[in-house]
Amino acid sequence: MEKKKLADIGLIGLAVMGENLVLNMADHGFTVAVYNRTVEKVHHFVEGRGAQASVIGTESLKELVSKLSKPRIVMMMIKAGKPVDEMIEQLLPLLEPGDVIVDGGNAHYPDTMRRTAYVESRGLLYIGTGVSGGEEGARHGPSMMPGGSPAAWPLVKPIFQAICAKVEDGSPCCDWVGENGAGHYVKMVHNGIEYGDMQLICEAYQFMRDYLGMTNEEMHDVFAEWNRGELDSYLIEITRDILAYKDTDGSYVVDKILDTAGQKGTGKWTGIAALDEGVPLTLIGEAVFARCLSAMKEERVAASSVLAGGIARFEGDRAEMVEMLRRALLASKIVSYAQGYTLMRTAAATYGWNLNYGGIALMWRGGCIIRSVFLGKIKEAFDENPDLSNLLLSPYFSGKIAELLPAWRRVVAAAVSAGVPMPAFAAALTYYDGYRCGRLPANLLQAQRDYFGAHTYERTDAPRGQFFHTDWTGHGGDTAASQYTV
Repeated sequence: MEKKKLADIGLIGLAVMGENLVLNMADHGFTVAVYNRTVEKVHHFVEGRGAQASVIGTESLKELVSKLSKPRIVMMMIKAGKPVDEMIEQLLPLLEPGDVIVDGGNAHYPDTMRRTAYVESRGLLYIGTGVSGGEEGARHGPSMMPGGSPAAWPLVKPIFQAICAKVEDGSPCCDWVGENGAGHYVKMVHNGIEYGDMQLICEAYQFMRDYLGMTNEEMHDVFAEWNRGELDSYLIEITRDILAYKDTDGSYVVDKILDTAGQKGTGKWTGIAALDEGVPLTLIGEAVFARCLSAMKEERVAASSVLAGGIARFEGDRAEMVEMLRRALLASKIVSYAQGYTLMRTAAATYGWNLNYGGIALMWRGGCIIRSVFLGKIKEAFDENPDLSNLLLSPYFSGKIAELLPAWRRVVAAAVSAGVPMPAFAAALTYYDGYRCGRLPANLLQAQRDYFGAHTYERTDAPRGQFFHTDWTGHGGDTAASQYTV
């Protein structure tokens, strides 16, 4: 293939994601100029995996920029945080007004908001885009969630929508999300939901393994069956495969893996953002804390020989309980998405974003880690009612939860009775019960706050927004504290 003299886009950072995105772009007819801080990686890539692709290797940022057609597009696939700020500072003197800088890493959305404003102040355009799907997605079609300078979208749209995943009707799993940090915010929530989905699957696995006494082969068959129905998804699919994978000695690899989970922080960011917005993101919060608890391996092992308990063994119709578990998993998964979408809606109001919630579901239908057939129903729900305040209130999902609820309660109750930890399942059910409850005990809580801190309260027999204070002890006076609500 004859290479163009000038590239359509430049990419900085030839780690796994960067390399695969370059090859993906080249497959779709784009010429890509590449640069890596360790120049040897450039030569290795251009002479190796990229040898037959339309790729131009460069040995400096100045050379990279010189190889780009105007307006120039430079995409960074580098470590989030300070390295991104440093790279922006190096690029700005080399670029011209109207050029575009793209950050495709897992940046924290406040950083993207700050960087967008800064780059725009210098006359350039900025995009922070979530890229999901891992190595396979980057190579063959990721889900992409771009946000930043609106004027930059028409410039990158042909490339992004060409290389992203497509759903059955050919619709691209990439569209404009919104201004400044909107793209990275949506990617952050995606990752939070990913934490929740993974934790729910792991709790179902432990329920089957430790309570139902099932073998890896039996659980493999269950996940294979689940992947043919409503739970059809990438994470269910890979769980099926993991449970069947054997080591060279014939033993199961999954049984040899230490039960301590790592994390890169995006789930934590989602939880912190929910606290900032006052949104009860309980399931994802429990998923993050479950990883923290898993990391306390030595302490847990010591505690297991001291603390009373153990896990009882199930007696009864195991096939029936597995079906109950499937239903409970689906119900909990619905709550995870409902909470995530509530967070995005609240943040959109805070930051002035006009998010397309059905479009976001479409972006997640393919390429990304949480891709599943389930997301089609979410898109339909928001297409029918774009102003839907909570996914649980859509006719389809409220009806589906009603159908799943008896099994959901039975599974959580069985886990609690047997001593099986299921924090995400239980948090999802508790959220559902709290959300559908017309009268919560917060009246007592507010009375307690007023008693010890004169924080005041609203009354059922007075208009909303009118606050009262009671002198509960008879000698507290009538001075009340000022109002503050998260």
